[in-house]
Amino acid sequence: MDVDGNEPTCSIERSLQILGERWTLLILRDAFRGLHRFADFRRSLGIAPNLLSTRLRTLVDAGLLETRGYQEPGSRARVGYHPTPSAMRLRLILAALQQWGDEERPRPAGPSSLRRSRTTGRPLRVALVDETGTEVPLDDLTFLAATPEVSRPA
Repeated sequence: MDVDGNEPTCSIERSLQILGERWTLLILRDAFRGLHRFADFRRSLGIAPNLLSTRLRTLVDAGLLETRGYQEPGSRARVGYHPTPSAMRLRLILAALQQWGDEERPRPAGPSSLRRSRTTGRPLRVALVDETGTEVPLDDLTFLAATPEVSRPA
C-alpha cells in the first residue's frame, strides 16, 4: 500500500512488495532446486530462523509457496514448503538475474549454476520476444505509461 493506503498502480512496485526483500528470491531459488524443509532452507542460506519464518509466511500468504505436511519416522509432524504455479513463473526472473550476474558480476571460478533446457540440454539465455516470437534487442525496449490508447491491442 502507498502512504494513502491505496494499492500501487505500478506492477513493478506491487511485485516488489512481495519479492523485494533479499531472502525471498533466494528461498524461491532453493525451493526450485528441491529444498522444502525449514532446516534445509536455513542450512543452505545461513538465515536466522525468525527471518526465515517471516519470509516463508509471506511467501505462503502471497500464494507463492504452499505447505504440505510430512513426518519422518520417529519425529513430529512438520510442514514442507513447495512452489505453486505462480512461483514457478518467477523462474524467468531468477534466470534473468542470474544471467545479468554472470555477465556483469562474474565469479573468477565461473557460474555457480547453468541455465539449460530440460529436454535438449542446450544452454538457455533470457531474451525479449515480440508476439511473433522474434527476439528484440534490449536497446529496443521502452517502458510506456499505460493509457487507453497504448493499452489497447493492435
